Amino acid sequence: MSRTPDEDLVAEAALGGPVGHGTESGTVYRRFDVARTGRFLLRRPGLLLSILLVAAVCAASFGPGLFTARDPLTGTPSRAFRPPSAAHWFGTDELGRDLYARVVHGAALSLKATLIAVAVAFVLGGLLGLLAGFVGRWVEDVLMRFVDVLLSIPALFLSLAIVTALGYGTVKVAIAVGVASVATFARVMRAEVLRVRQAVFVEAARSCGVRWSGVLARHVLPNAIGPVLVLATLDFGTAILAVSALSFLGYGAAPPAPEWGTLISEGRNYLANAWWMTALPGLTIATTVLATNRIARALDGEFARAS
Repeated sequence: MSRTPDEDLVAEAALGGPVGHGTESGTVYRRFDVARTGRFLLRRPGLLLSILLVAAVCAASFGPGLFTARDPLTGTPSRAFRPPSAAHWFGTDELGRDLYARVVHGAALSLKATLIAVAVAFVLGGLLGLLAGFVGRWVEDVLMRFVDVLLSIPALFLSLAIVTALGYGTVKVAIAVGVASVATFARVMRAEVLRVRQAVFVEAARSCGVRWSGVLARHVLPNAIGPVLVLATLDFGTAILAVSALSFLGYGAAPPAPEWGTLISEGRNYLANAWWMTALPGLTIATTVLATNRIARALDGEFARAS
């Protein structure tokens, strides 16, 4: 016996999941198409290269020994200022330390700070936007005016103010960068919650007597979180730049810790005779940021449009 669309909406609201059509069981399940995904990646070599690059950076941050066996803190003074070669891929610095080893080991510090920054922005901004969009009324007004204040301050200046108050260190830099990005996540989450809150299946859930917590957890949040996750991927690259900028200014881990921003700061004094000390760590940062931005663009509907 077939059901009307309204009955399907009520059933969906009561069960907490979509009710499909056209199958004997009454539910349509989407399967992950490996062949389609493979064709999608093969037609976009830039995206495939970006995924491999980000995967390599993540692997270097957790297992730097997979990429180099050299000690990033120990150098040979007689090998100072060696240009890039087969023996030293990125050359050596003023103390004869292998710059490639320092970049590889620095990935752990920079990626750790970036992940903390994105997590802080995602959690705090997501909660603010979720409350503002779902509760509404005066709660929304108060929270969004706070968000407007954050947006009125340039992100780098806000990060500098926060890290100056907190003190130096990798984790404190990450928290400062994350707080500076809270406003963007809050606005995106609020916009998505307002869109989903007006959907028919949410109204059906309320008419069935589902509690507001159930509506929020089973209907609103799962349908509003997608764009925020894409924003987190895009913000990953921005956070790398912000963390590196603060490390460049001396707010990160104390030397000789090989943070990427610190490496660029150390090399700027030797640009005349050792350009690689600044150029190659900077190129690593730029390449990683571009790769994460390319992945974020693919996640932002490109795969769905290609189908």
